[in-house]
Amino acid sequence: MKLATLKNGGRDGTLVVVSKDLQSAVLANNIAATMQYAMDHWDEVATPLADLYEALNSGKVDNAFAFHPADCHSPLPRAYQWADGSAYVNHVELVRKARGADMPPEFWHDPLMYQGGSDSFVPPTASIDVFNTEWGVDLEGEVAVITGDVPMGSTTEQAASHIRLLMLVNDVTLRNLIPAELAKGFGFFQSKPATAFSPVAITPDELGTHWQDSRVTLPLSVHVRNELFGQPDCGTDMVFNFADLIAHVAKTRELEAGSIVGSGTISNVDRSSGSACIVEKRMLETIETGKPVTPYLQAGDTIRIEMFDEDGHSLFGAIEQVVRVIPRP
Repeated sequence: MKLATLKNGGRDGTLVVVSKDLQSAVLANNIAATMQYAMDHWDEVATPLADLYEALNSGKVDNAFAFHPADCHSPLPRAYQWADGSAYVNHVELVRKARGADMPPEFWHDPLMYQGGSDSFVPPTASIDVFNTEWGVDLEGEVAVITGDVPMGSTTEQAASHIRLLMLVNDVTLRNLIPAELAKGFGFFQSKPATAFSPVAITPDELGTHWQDSRVTLPLSVHVRNELFGQPDCGTDMVFNFADLIAHVAKTRELEAGSIVGSGTISNVDRSSGSACIVEKRMLETIETGKPVTPYLQAGDTIRIEMFDEDGHSLFGAIEQVVRVIPRP
């Protein structure tokens, strides 16, 4: 099934069920008022929500209305946990190589994770607001899962059973703020502003055969400045699958229902597929020519992140954002 959150209804919005073709929706408030409520009570509400989804797709819902991504917040406007990984180790290796840093061999068998800010996400069509584009504004096209309750110490096999929904991600990064932060030895913070997620979250069964071994096996379409920037395949070169990432987070803590775990930037060893972030292209340019050519995002630049099924239908709707320089308060 497909679920979304409308902006109205307070900070946590209003849950709706969305049709398979993303053309219509129906309120789900008689089942679950918010996405977080649905996550907290998944065993009770999953079947009624699926029944409503089937009725909507069959044209048997009287109170359906047109679905518009611009009316949506991120599926979870805020979450108890947002942990982002680097499952595509090729991406990590490229970035480190370009700045002259060796990659420790353990990165191939022990996932990298950082804990992002989750108190406030931004809607999928909201602007990317910054005070200064000299901070090096970049996008990161990713996939993420929303989990149910995950007990501490869960194995990879156990973790897989707790995956509830999938979303697309734009994990905005301010590249020029990263070096000073990492030099402190304490990880990202200021360099990782608010994240945006796709208008729609979907259950894994919506992917059919393209959900395999806790991986999505479809390309992610990324446009930058209205031009195709990359279509890397999400299943190729994903060293750690989502179950691996969840189990890694759960090694020393439990995850509460509604926790979000991201894949990290989608990246393929085969460079013909392009990139899902600007820094990767800049790193390849640096490796090949000695200096980067492609600029980071500037005021007025646009990005679009989307995924299509084999018939060319959008699965999650698109993340569409424009960079906006705003005055300080």
